Amino acid sequence: MEQNPLPPLNLEISEETAEGTYANLAIITHSNAEFVIDFVNVMPGTPKSKVKSRIIFTPMHAKRFMRALEENVERFEQANGPIQDLEQMDMPIHFGGPTGQA
Repeated sequence: MEQNPLPPLNLEISEETAEGTYANLAIITHSNAEFVIDFVNVMPGTPKSKVKSRIIFTPMHAKRFMRALEENVERFEQANGPIQDLEQMDMPIHFGGPTGQA
């Protein structure tokens, strides 16, 4: 049984959105109806960090997103070599900035 392929998506993106937003932390919460991912840019030495973007998924779309991300990480590593986890790196907690003193 042959399935009809989905037609290509016709997407439009504004210049502002196309620039993207940097985030170095994702906070994931969920209820029985949705997954919420808050993307944050945490900067050392700042007392407060702002959520830069919030994405809300249904559980089904969260799982599809997870699988798509896994597939893309796998393709990236096949082309570029393994990505080191932060736990595997000897990275100082101060991210290379000045060290605070108590």
